[in-house]
Amino acid sequence: MSTPLYEDAVRVLTGWTATSEDAELARKRTLALLADGPDAMTRAHRVGHVTASALVVDDAGRVLLCLHGRLGMWMQLGGHCEAGDTTLAAAALREATEESGIDGLILDPEPIDIDVHEVRCGAADGAPAEPSVHFDVRFLLRSPAGATERISEESADLAWFTPDALPSPLASGTARQIPPALSRIGQM
Repeated sequence: MSTPLYEDAVRVLTGWTATSEDAELARKRTLALLADGPDAMTRAHRVGHVTASALVVDDAGRVLLCLHGRLGMWMQLGGHCEAGDTTLAAAALREATEESGIDGLILDPEPIDIDVHEVRCGAADGAPAEPSVHFDVRFLLRSPAGATERISEESADLAWFTPDALPSPLASGTARQIPPALSRIGQM
């Protein structure tokens, strides 16, 4: 049975013009995964599933990254889609709001990147982490002026960085999404 979130993912990724060759390859791989049906949007699809994340950028061009508590790497905010999500962009906004504590984030509903990467991820029922693959669709969020971030339980740290002074270790594909985000920030 199809869901609004699944239909949105297929529509968005079918019509999206990738921002890099790597993103185009990831777009094609994600569409192939989505051929498995709506389960590909959930953790129950153990071979891999679609996730949604967001790069938060402020008016000064800084990016907000979190030091993931379990992975020990700096990355954008985001994670698994949930049953109540109706669009990938809304899932990314929800995740970023939860993980940053910033209300009023402004969403650009067109993806800026897609990254496919291996993870160890637990099932929704709390089962132990197993190997899987995240097909992560990434969006741009602009932070409102004067916003104050708050670290969530999922993060060991949360901080703003300029694109020329990113922290280490940096998760795969994190830096690749910054140029398309910054090129679009002025259009929001």
